[in-house]
Amino acid sequence: MVDRKIMAITIGAIFVLGMYGPNVAEIIQSAEAHGVQAQLQSRFIQITNEAISRQSLSTGETLVLSGTLVSLVERDQRGWISLFSESTNSGNRWEIMARDPPGVVFQIPGNSVTNYAVTAKALEPGVYHVHTQLNVANVGPGLGPGTTVVVEGEPIIKPIPWAMLAYQSVMIGAAYVVTFATRPWQVI
Repeated sequence: MVDRKIMAITIGAIFVLGMYGPNVAEIIQSAEAHGVQAQLQSRFIQITNEAISRQSLSTGETLVLSGTLVSLVERDQRGWISLFSESTNSGNRWEIMARDPPGVVFQIPGNSVTNYAVTAKALEPGVYHVHTQLNVANVGPGLGPGTTVVVEGEPIIKPIPWAMLAYQSVMIGAAYVVTFATRPWQVI
């Protein structure tokens, strides 16, 4: 009789935790800090002297985000630099026009100082907090301190590349066919 009571209490507790656990987890707020570089990347390469060409612009105008990458390790690293922006509106759209150093992925020599610049065109109005984003291979992403930028004007709508969407859909479909054709039927 005691075993049944313990079993009933255990099942009831699991049921109650399953119902109310997510609600309690939602009430507990996460701690976030704006502009704090807590990523592992900052131990390898730091983003310093971040500067922005202008803090107010219209859609279609360009923004230049520049600064210095300071390598803190002896080994050469491969990196990818871009623009990261946060906004209250749903758009948050920029088009990267140029990068210096050129190319998408570039070498960052060990124990060196590398100047960078990212030129981007604003495609949608809004108030943005813009950062330099540096992704270091096998390490991860990191953000510069950032600054606020106000973009005004009408949104610029880019044409949808239907041919590219069709190509990507065919490639994804082919990958699914290969995946399921080579998988043993017992697992599915």
